[in-house]
Amino acid sequence: MPGLLRETQYPQTPEELRDAVAATAAAKQPIELFGANTKRLMAAPARPGVRISTSAMQRVVRYEPKDLTISVEAGMPFAELTRILAENGQMVPLEGPYSNEATVGGMVAANISGSRRRLYGTARDLVIGMKFATLDGKLVQSGGLVVKNVAGLDMAKLMIGSFGTLAAITTVNFKLLPRPPVGRTMLFFFLDDLAAAMEARDAAIRSAINPVAVDLLNPVLSEQMGLEGYALALMFAGSQAVVERSQRDAEAFGPGFLLDPEGERRFWDVLRNLTPSHLGNNPEGAVVRVATTLKECGEALASLEVPGHAHAATGILRGWFADSGAADRWLGDCVTRAWKGVIEFSGEAVQGQRELWPLPGGDFEIMKRVKSMFDPEGLLNSGRLYGVI
Repeated sequence: MPGLLRETQYPQTPEELRDAVAATAAAKQPIELFGANTKRLMAAPARPGVRISTSAMQRVVRYEPKDLTISVEAGMPFAELTRILAENGQMVPLEGPYSNEATVGGMVAANISGSRRRLYGTARDLVIGMKFATLDGKLVQSGGLVVKNVAGLDMAKLMIGSFGTLAAITTVNFKLLPRPPVGRTMLFFFLDDLAAAMEARDAAIRSAINPVAVDLLNPVLSEQMGLEGYALALMFAGSQAVVERSQRDAEAFGPGFLLDPEGERRFWDVLRNLTPSHLGNNPEGAVVRVATTLKECGEALASLEVPGHAHAATGILRGWFADSGAADRWLGDCVTRAWKGVIEFSGEAVQGQRELWPLPGGDFEIMKRVKSMFDPEGLLNSGRLYGVI
């Protein structure tokens, strides 16, 4: 499109970001908004436009360790936030694909979370407020820096998972969690016996051990990771006494293998980085994310002939396809079974060429009206939200 500036602007402050967004919108030019651009293969590409990055905005605005709250600018690397909090034995447990390189704003805007969501929740549970810049030149504060303060929180929730299609996040306020002193992971192997794996899953989530994560790998992914069969991973965290008691109780689920600290780190690192690794090796591939009921989780995992993984206590599954056409077909089959799914990531060679969200649902009209309220001319990251908003 002629007249668009292809160089990237790097505002240094929320006010500069506000002014950059407002000036571009006033000129009726589309805007590509991003942080570190690590998740450019997630969802759909934005309509080409003036490129604005938040990655130069990296300050800690306010940190209250005793109150378990922190406010940081959107461009702070998530890894840096993790390091700062670790010094005080605290955490924001939102690790996921690309989180080692992503910005805080990007993590929130894409609603990234990982295996620990089972116990700690997602960004919607941990964000207590934020400030964002609108296209009409306003800085809007939603929520605050008090854990129990819910005033205006719904506005902040609109930004979570919006992929920057509504406004530009400038700062994010988190409630913090204490970092457990001890963590351990046990693996249970069920060869080709999915029913036994699901029985163990049920026993784990109904028991008093309260695992942080309950993840199930299909045999294809297990083999890829040097394991075998259906592999159930249970993560425990807490005091030494609590973790040891959890391990003893978990032995009732079947013969288990306790990972040593280095093995545990490698195991979860591999799972977290499966998507970047897969897309790097498969430029025509895709990653499908599907949500099912807990009862149907095993059926969905069994239907995958490619590497597959389930957050088995929440019903969220992913399949890693080397061929995006096969991903289309599996997603279509999921839709016929009323499992909600999207093509979450697609490779370089097929980005922007697939129908990513085949069944948006009955709330789609509401989403379009919200988009129109914030961005009536469709200038901000247009198409970024799975190609439909």
